[in-house]
Amino acid sequence: MSTHEDTSGLLVLAVDDEPHGLSELAHCLENNPAIRRIFTCTDATDALRLLASDDAEVRYRKDRGLAPVDAVFADLNMPGLSGMEMSRVFATLNPAPVLVFVTGHPEEAVNAFDLGAVDYVLKPCKQERLDKAIKRVLQSLQAAPAPAAPAGQEPVKTDDEVIAVELAGNTKLIPRANVRWVEAQGDYARLFTTDGSHLVRIPLAQLEERWEKAGFVRIHRSYLVALQLITELRMGQGGYQVVIGNEEKLLPVSRRHTRELKDRLVGSSRNS
Repeated sequence: MSTHEDTSGLLVLAVDDEPHGLSELAHCLENNPAIRRIFTCTDATDALRLLASDDAEVRYRKDRGLAPVDAVFADLNMPGLSGMEMSRVFATLNPAPVLVFVTGHPEEAVNAFDLGAVDYVLKPCKQERLDKAIKRVLQSLQAAPAPAAPAGQEPVKTDDEVIAVELAGNTKLIPRANVRWVEAQGDYARLFTTDGSHLVRIPLAQLEERWEKAGFVRIHRSYLVALQLITELRMGQGGYQVVIGNEEKLLPVSRRHTRELKDRLVGSSRNS
């Protein structure tokens, strides 16, 4: 049984920083009757944002333990985050989308197949050659087992999420496990990690929803904290505060979040 539920066609992602190359790739994909819908991105950072997309179909798939798309067709050499680095992130998903590289660099084929790619298509993209790659994608999906989720339980989730952060023209991948707390800054959020802080264009409310199952708790309208790193809840002059780790970092707790936080802390200590 396939991990792909909709038998009417595949949902795929095409990534290429060259407009002509992306247009050519999208055109060939559209001409194949197995393809139902295509997301297109001009860089790897935008492609990774698909993991947090508000697109209804992507959310529907992830809620059911499926990959956000059936397959990723990606160029290799792109500014910032390369296609290979981007694909390593997608490959960590469980289940992961099928990977196909479409590139003008044949010397990278070995690395691509080591990453689990099912095909390696050389540019310029030709319809007949891409059709063969799509056939391999279908065969891979048909051979993959369906994600098992016991009745009444949540679907399979990725062990750790990765956030792409842009800094001075470079893209850095920040594992969620490295995030200690998050502070809201308008439509942005600042991630405080073990090695500094990083600004991302993701609202705090969205991170709260995505990371609740991973042990992050809202303590204030401006703060989201990794519950396991809270070492103390103390009363200060302006109300309750939490201590993060052993560094005596204090963050405020709003009155409306105090009761829930206490319950979560008590429950966490009982389960430890």
